[in-house]
Amino acid sequence: MEEYLEAFKKRKSGHEFKTSSKINIKPIISKFLIAVIFFLVSVIFTNSSDKNLLFYKEYVLTESIPFTKIKGWYEDLFGEVLPKNDNNQMVMNGHLVYKSIENYKDGEMLSLSSNTLINNLTSGVVVFAGEKDDYGETIIIQGVDGVDIWYGNLTNISVKLYDYVEKNKLIGETKDDKLYLVIKKNNEFIKYEDYQA
Repeated sequence: MEEYLEAFKKRKSGHEFKTSSKINIKPIISKFLIAVIFFLVSVIFTNSSDKNLLFYKEYVLTESIPFTKIKGWYEDLFGEVLPKNDNNQMVMNGHLVYKSIENYKDGEMLSLSSNTLINNLTSGVVVFAGEKDDYGETIIIQGVDGVDIWYGNLTNISVKLYDYVEKNKLIGETKDDKLYLVIKKNNEFIKYEDYQA
């Protein structure tokens, strides 16, 4: 475990560089083409009638788009868009082992061992990484299952904004012996035990 933490700290501080300088251009071209197609379809759709323009403004520009669900659907049909980047290593598999759990703000506070390594509960995209009032350093992951999970009171965070993180991959460690966990689906809060069931 100590070797893993040392390797993580070196990688974070920039001491570890990739030896391959070859850039794979196929994912870049495919992303660009998808963006162009989406843009052209949007322009054609909104210019075809005023109703379409109002619909576009009301739903597309104001609602959150579940990109992780779209990514899952796309990969089911066409395969992976991006090559697998396996920088994150699996730390543990299964449930968080906690001493106690109690309600805290919009979620729950779990009492764990000091500086517990935290793995991701579900595959998804990091949609927030930073400081949140009453939660400390927080990571919010929008899961492929449509559930947003907040992990608060973290340090040594190994993910950054817009990273795609697989289930059971290390995202950081607790700053002390507390983990603030908020699990939301459709703006409804879910208890950790109910989510794991």
